[in-house]
Amino acid sequence: MQENAGAAGATQPSAAAVQQNAQAKAGAKGKKPDPQQVQQVKSQHTTFRAQPKPQQVQAVTFNQNHRIEGSDHWQGQQYQVFRSYQPQWHDQGWYHSHYNRVELIGGGYYFFNNGYWFPAWGYSPSAQYYAYDGPIYAGQHAEPPDKVIADVQSVLQQMGYYKGEVDGLLGPLTREALTAYQGEQGLAQTAAIDEPTLDSLGMS
Repeated sequence: MQENAGAAGATQPSAAAVQQNAQAKAGAKGKKPDPQQVQQVKSQHTTFRAQPKPQQVQAVTFNQNHRIEGSDHWQGQQYQVFRSYQPQWHDQGWYHSHYNRVELIGGGYYFFNNGYWFPAWGYSPSAQYYAYDGPIYAGQHAEPPDKVIADVQSVLQQMGYYKGEVDGLLGPLTREALTAYQGEQGLAQTAAIDEPTLDSLGMS
């Protein structure tokens, strides 16, 4: 009863208060990382190496029919690599004859192509630990994917999006944090490290 009476006789907030509230919301929405913090994080991870953690971050398995969920709705050329991604299984010889860089990273082999790292399925049956099956954008410096992931995790952690450990693995907690950040920045919610996200974080 009190609530209704209060609502009926409530005074409207001042125009200044409304504007202040809108600015606060806009500030939260457009929150960007501090460039100095980003540089600091990147310099801390120069020799970062991810370790497989199958107990905490479950590995994905090879599925040639796998497609990146939702990618057909992501508009723009920067997302084309996700729309067209299809896992392939090849041996070492095939990968070396097609790509200049194939590296063992965090328990699985990855090949580098056109700014992105991809799981090199089939490269070595004894090293097939992948937390995520899809492209990982590495930026202009072509840094290893585990370092890029660790950099992103650290900055998202400082911004309050990521609550997990900085482990260089693109597991469920990291993907949740990416989705939340992307949503607040008005980016496609890919739950992946893509070019627009790395640009927005000031890391590309």
